[in-house]
Amino acid sequence: MTSEPERALPSFAALPVVSVAVAFASVLTALSGRYGYHRDELYFLAAGDHPAWGYVDQPPLTPLVARAARAVFGDTPAGLRVPAALAFASYVVVAALVARELGCRRRAQALAAGLAGLSAQALAVGHMLSTATFDLLAWLVICQLVLRLLRTGDGRWWLALGAAVGVGLLNKYLVALLVVVLLAAILTVGPRRVLRSGWLPVGALIALVVASPGLWWQAHHGWPQLTVAGGISQDDGAENRLLFLPQQLVYLSPFFVPVWVTGWLRLWRDPALRWARVAAVAYPLLCLLVLGLGGKGYYAVPLLVVLLVAGCEPLADRLRSRSRALLLAGAVAVTAVINAMVTLPVLPPSALGVPLAMNKEQGEQIGWQALADTVSEAWSAVPAEDRARTVVFTQNYGEAGALDRYGPERGLPRPYSGHMSYADWRRPPDTANGPVLLVRQQNASGIEQFFTDCRPVARVDNRHGVPNEEQHATVALCSGTTAPWSRLWLSLRHSY
Repeated sequence: MTSEPERALPSFAALPVVSVAVAFASVLTALSGRYGYHRDELYFLAAGDHPAWGYVDQPPLTPLVARAARAVFGDTPAGLRVPAALAFASYVVVAALVARELGCRRRAQALAAGLAGLSAQALAVGHMLSTATFDLLAWLVICQLVLRLLRTGDGRWWLALGAAVGVGLLNKYLVALLVVVLLAAILTVGPRRVLRSGWLPVGALIALVVASPGLWWQAHHGWPQLTVAGGISQDDGAENRLLFLPQQLVYLSPFFVPVWVTGWLRLWRDPALRWARVAAVAYPLLCLLVLGLGGKGYYAVPLLVVLLVAGCEPLADRLRSRSRALLLAGAVAVTAVINAMVTLPVLPPSALGVPLAMNKEQGEQIGWQALADTVSEAWSAVPAEDRARTVVFTQNYGEAGALDRYGPERGLPRPYSGHMSYADWRRPPDTANGPVLLVRQQNASGIEQFFTDCRPVARVDNRHGVPNEEQHATVALCSGTTAPWSRLWLSLRHSY
């Protein structure tokens, strides 16, 4: 039997919302092949070639999706990014469902879908395959299910929540932060009755069972994910805390700030949404938690999206005035242009100077084939009689992933690296006691301490003047190692 709150729910604006989602997915697909792979995508492809229940820095889901995408859609950036476009379209639909859950009528639901889709962080992670792509979708699905649980009081929704949390944990462990702040918010402002449901432990068990393969892998390997997280906090924590507040203002769009502030006020003040105050409390709790951990500012974006869509109902009411509608249309147009230039591959690579100041990930899609060409040229400096004993060693997984993808067609051997899970996939045998072709970033000469008689033989130029991490990287030819690889490997391993 349908409950009274369910009957009061506005009808879903299926046609306009799905149309918006399809439009976004079409644009992302059309642009997906303009640049090359992102460094992380190259790593996911390599991880997909080494299927496991976990990796040093992530659970198994995204590498498995990368493996499947390459098999089904082809070994190209555009093929790899098809699942990302589908996830983005799903995120847009779920944003509208969250709006509906919060009492937004059809016009406001369509508005919520459009604004959520235009948000900068969503576009940034939605146009390429990454753990953050599916993480954004998972967080929003969990928020929608929590709101449904709180609104209806039906404890059976804990079962769906458990499944969603479990899948989210198979992709990225950040979902645990969302679970913590949502539970804390329910304890703080209620309705607490949902915590007394007998379905809660069943939902928790479902989450644990679904996530158990990745958790087992982490436990079996000494929880390396904690080392990675600790490295991020240690290396970038101070900068992350300093930038956290301004990032909250720009991760969606500065033009959207009044909308999500209105959404927060609506959730806090509207008596009809008293049951949904959890979302208003969860966002500041999450901000405090992320600041305390020294995490990245984008971790809080999914809850910002919830506040954004909550503000779409009052915004839709104000649009009855023609002047206000024109003002919003102008703000949306400006947002679309700015966010597209900053997050999507719409500009020529040579024009990325300004966007890189706001989103350096744009530049990490440029120059990987040029790097492989440079290493191939440097390989020619290795005497032919020594090549069977020569090791190509890279500083990071982006370089290794690029040589894994593009090296074989250039006659290069498989690379080795001590970075992240590359250190586990293969280690040079001690019989590889010949020269070492070392690929390192421009100012990272410290790694040469493990090798002997290193001399630069080539320098990477991505051919577009893009100042990314690999531009002007050095390829050095070293006569050998300071000790056998088996003794050096522990020192060469690194997780950040």
